[in-house]
Amino acid sequence: MTAARTTAPSDPPRLSLRERKKIKTRAAIRTAAYGLIREQGYEATTVEQIADRAEVSPSTVFRYFPTKEDIVLTDAYDPVMAEELAARPADEPWPDSVRYVIRKAIGVGTGEEPEVTRLRTRLMSEVPAVRSRMLESMSVTGRTLARAIAERTGLDPDGLEVRVVSMSLMGGVLEATHYWAEHGHRGDLADLVDRALDAVEHGLPAGKG
Repeated sequence: MTAARTTAPSDPPRLSLRERKKIKTRAAIRTAAYGLIREQGYEATTVEQIADRAEVSPSTVFRYFPTKEDIVLTDAYDPVMAEELAARPADEPWPDSVRYVIRKAIGVGTGEEPEVTRLRTRLMSEVPAVRSRMLESMSVTGRTLARAIAERTGLDPDGLEVRVVSMSLMGGVLEATHYWAEHGHRGDLADLVDRALDAVEHGLPAGKG
């Protein structure tokens, strides 16, 4: 038996102290915001209150999150999704790759922070300002997905078809999320997303008539 290695070529580089502090500050702001929103609601929660609880200045909050809505919506899934999609087998059909990556991203969120995920999705469904900001941020995620799809298909990431497909996929995920929140978070979000992606990929199920 060989001794366990403490490092490996594939190990990610150790973050600098500055980067670790930034991650810690971002997490403190989000934790403070979620705690206050649970206690007193979204509208009653101010950036000043969030800053006070996180023990930072309001300007620091705005440096990390341009709006209060961004504190609720911002996550680290976009770069992870792009990396995961690039790592899928080259001969795998791109719809299967996209489905796998989206399910994995959702699984990470619901598995690691289930209460936060339920709160976020409820706010996305109930608070107009959060929902509006979510629609704006979807375009950013959609462009990330479009670039990843283009790399796998050899198509132009700015081509109409790629843009339509990528935004249709994001719209399906968004509606599945709203549906989950509107129905009291019953069932599994990943399964609902699968149904949404089926609808995008194959259309509506056969009707009665």
